[in-house]
Amino acid sequence: QAEALELVSVPENAMALEEAYEQCREITRENSKTFFLGSQLLTEKEQRAVWAIYNWCRSTDELVDGPMAETTTMADLEEWEERLNRVFALQDSLQDTTNWEDLAMADSIRTFSLIQRPFQDMIGGMAMDLVKDRYENFQELEVYCYRVAGTVGVMTLPVLGFDGLQNFTEQMQEETITAAMSLGVAFQLTNILRDIGEDARRGRIYVPLEDLRRFGITEEEVLQASQSTGLLYHEDRWRDFMEFQMKRCEKFYVEAQEGIVGLCEANRLGVMAALFVYGAILDRIRENKYDNLSQRAYVPFSDKMILMGRAWLRCRDLQELAEKRIRSGKIFSRSKDV
Repeated sequence: QAEALELVSVPENAMALEEAYEQCREITRENSKTFFLGSQLLTEKEQRAVWAIYNWCRSTDELVDGPMAETTTMADLEEWEERLNRVFALQDSLQDTTNWEDLAMADSIRTFSLIQRPFQDMIGGMAMDLVKDRYENFQELEVYCYRVAGTVGVMTLPVLGFDGLQNFTEQMQEETITAAMSLGVAFQLTNILRDIGEDARRGRIYVPLEDLRRFGITEEEVLQASQSTGLLYHEDRWRDFMEFQMKRCEKFYVEAQEGIVGLCEANRLGVMAALFVYGAILDRIRENKYDNLSQRAYVPFSDKMILMGRAWLRCRDLQELAEKRIRSGKIFSRSKDV
């Protein structure tokens, strides 16, 4: 009977589905080494779903940050959202599409009951990119970071799964969801800090203007420094400005790390590894003497392997803590002790 049910569940276009996931895999591997590295620690079904999600997010981002971005309009984003709606409707009949991206997404939606709202919110973040190239304060920037990256944490939660006992109460589950959003925000803030020079060369300044003024830095200086070498980054005011930004970003990493205990045990390491590796970009900015205006910080592969080991140790600590909370009955209380 189980075999019969399994046969019924296999779509007629199974070969097309396999090819669709393989394309998602290759796109993830080529474009996000950190995301792909973390996915290697998941089960096969989970890997395929996170590759499909990554591919959709990248395709969405390409609308406003890709080769054809200059021609993208609000109408294009509205059309993209309509296509998203159709994909979510496809989960009941995978035979209704031949597009490999839609096929992989629809199958992932069906397999893991993905939530549509964060996908819609991400499109809203892309709309912000069409109308804004400056952010006055961090409150504005945080909304943008949630929409374009914090949403990814919420998208992938159904794939990664909740640890039932560590989410025993509604408040504990909310803390896990908040931590997932915080990780996405931390990743996006890291991107912004890594790419200040690159973005400035495209006329964009994502760091809050309010913070620049606080440290005596003008927009014009940032734009000029991005076009030359040796300007601004060696000055104390830029170093102090960058430390202020990075410390704020690191707070989001801390909040995210604490919430990983809420994920199912088998998938904590993949998320922790991505957190450690991406967070290390901030250390590379420091090692580059805060020159993120003319060079791009990156984490070498050898360092990633070391960070994977540290992530494993941290996950072991989290598991010990999770077991302690169960024994002590703290999972039934509201206190946070991570």
